[in-house]
Amino acid sequence: MTKEELLASEGVVRLCEALCTLQRPEEAQALLLDLCTAREIEDLAQRLEVAHLLDEGRSYLSVSHATGASSTTVSRVSKCLNGTEGGYRLVLDRLQEGHEAGA
Repeated sequence: MTKEELLASEGVVRLCEALCTLQRPEEAQALLLDLCTAREIEDLAQRLEVAHLLDEGRSYLSVSHATGASSTTVSRVSKCLNGTEGGYRLVLDRLQEGHEAGA
């Protein structure tokens, strides 16, 4: 299945629409607990932390040690962080804006 086919599938469209309805961290937590296993949530959180540390300029080895992520995961996240989709970049920028606004 291509990326385009995946993103156009009815279930993925509904999932994306559902994510867009979330307004508070508590709502996101509730959905994550319903959708994912504890391990899947940990993996997602780890990838976001890897992206955050890479964005701070940390080395692959430092990030791997700090997060426990494999070198393969760190490399994959780095590729996405610097890639064309922009999902990590968008979220990291918005999180930073939120922290700056709250400071």
